[in-house]
Amino acid sequence: MEEKKVLLSIRDLWVKFHVRGRVLTAIRDVSLDIYEDESIAIVGESGCGKSVLTKTFAGMLDNNGFIDGGDIYFNDESLTAVSAPAGAAAQRSIARYEKKLNELSRAELGSATWLELQALEQDHKERMSLSAAEDEAFAAEWRELIYGRTEAQNKKQALDRKRDKAEIKALQQEIDGYERKMKEWDRRRAAAVREHRAATLADTAYNQEYAKKHAALKERCARECAGELTGELRARNAALAREVYLSLHRYPKKRQIKLTSRLFKAIGEAMKRGEDLSDSEVLNRVFENAVFHVRYLGEEDGVMRGELTLNLARADCVSDWTRIRGQKIATIFQDPMTSLNPIMTIGKQITSVIMKHQNVSEMEARRRAIILMKKVGIPNAENRFDDYPFQYSGGMRQRIVIAIALSCQPKILICDEPTTALDVTIQAQIIKLIKDLQKEFHYTIVFITHDLGVVANVADRVAVLYAGQIIEIGKVEEVYYDPRHPYTWALLSSLPQLMERGMKLYSIAGTPPSLYNRIIGDAFAPRNPYCLRVDTLKEPPMFPVTETHYAKTWLLDPRAPKVEKPEIIRDIHGTLMKVFNI
Repeated sequence: MEEKKVLLSIRDLWVKFHVRGRVLTAIRDVSLDIYEDESIAIVGESGCGKSVLTKTFAGMLDNNGFIDGGDIYFNDESLTAVSAPAGAAAQRSIARYEKKLNELSRAELGSATWLELQALEQDHKERMSLSAAEDEAFAAEWRELIYGRTEAQNKKQALDRKRDKAEIKALQQEIDGYERKMKEWDRRRAAAVREHRAATLADTAYNQEYAKKHAALKERCARECAGELTGELRARNAALAREVYLSLHRYPKKRQIKLTSRLFKAIGEAMKRGEDLSDSEVLNRVFENAVFHVRYLGEEDGVMRGELTLNLARADCVSDWTRIRGQKIATIFQDPMTSLNPIMTIGKQITSVIMKHQNVSEMEARRRAIILMKKVGIPNAENRFDDYPFQYSGGMRQRIVIAIALSCQPKILICDEPTTALDVTIQAQIIKLIKDLQKEFHYTIVFITHDLGVVANVADRVAVLYAGQIIEIGKVEEVYYDPRHPYTWALLSSLPQLMERGMKLYSIAGTPPSLYNRIIGDAFAPRNPYCLRVDTLKEPPMFPVTETHYAKTWLLDPRAPKVEKPEIIRDIHGTLMKVFNI
């Protein structure tokens, strides 16, 4: 894997949804590198977050979904390379930006004093209200009350109104108790704030000292900020002005005015704090408040060139997603009938995508569409070009969906359970088709499935998801033949291919945890027959098994007791040989 280029890098990703007045955490602190020209499978039970994870980097989250933290860096040269004219108009813009940066830079001269002033004001605010420690203690207590009430409400909703009347009554009393505690919490917090405020206002000596210090610091900060900029700061601002110009030039003219204001506000705040704006990581973070940071590379033949840091977790411009979705990241969905427009001909649906993204004539788009139809195995493609979706079988419709996804030759092809709606014989054909086309087009496959049997035929690597987290990742042979997480053991034990006649098919006991609630410890602990006490108390880290294989389980801690994996999966290869009489 080391020699392959990282195409997509996901770092500490959190994705949440607003659902009926509550917040559901679908993805929890996921980090993952996806390499160029590889096949990676994401597996897990329904509802574990497989589709949501891929929707984040395809820009397809539902309206009530949002990225609450983390980054998704897309390393594609055709998107990260930026150029802009370096004519007279550009030089005027750069000079204007440089002047503005020099004005804002005066705040850097007094940044140390400004931070001291902020600390003094924060201390005064805490004295008039609550200290940071007290505020956090109250907040922690509130979270516990919300958690307890939510758990009781969830249990109550799951009960039968006729059969479980006594339990419903007890739970309602518990909910009422939490409501009373929450009202008491409000009263205690308000009383604590009033007490702090009264005590501070009564402390004459402190107030006089605060006013004296505050005035002195303000005067000192103003005096320092009135000084002259150093040659080093002016040179940095001259270079930064070019990067501001390149960063803003990517956006439509109408939007540039608003973005310019937001960008300079963010830069001004960073200068006040004394942040090092010569550091590219700091610049990336500051610029992301408004635009993507473009690093200046040089000027040649009247054209300025730069390199963009493209963070899909912060992408909110329609023009950016128009270039990414379809052209660079395409998706094959699981139901081909709902993926196709029933009132448009097959040919029209393929050519419309080609014409939109590749800027070709209708005649050329038709030629390319017919070639694609032949590549995905549509017989007599010329005559079937003007047919409607209902005239195709399920397998043929899925082939058309694949053709549409590949029409712009994307870098990443997301296959969201593309064989689920098809019968077994067609499934094998579609999987083979996807792999054969990968060899020709060299795209990266992200294959979403809950069927580990399919994974063995598709993937180079496997990431196992549970409750919105990656709990095991490795090469396909490592995860199959040497799985380490009990959840992976359970998934493999559920494979029908391992069963002999008369054996009872294994199923995982219990249900996944509610993602509305805060999860303590290992999310799989309540369903884990090998659960340790620490699993219920503390979330495990990712333990390395090999350089390419990691698992998130306390069983890999050197202090953990030795636990053998289930007998049925100790020799998967041998079991399959025996079952199929090979």
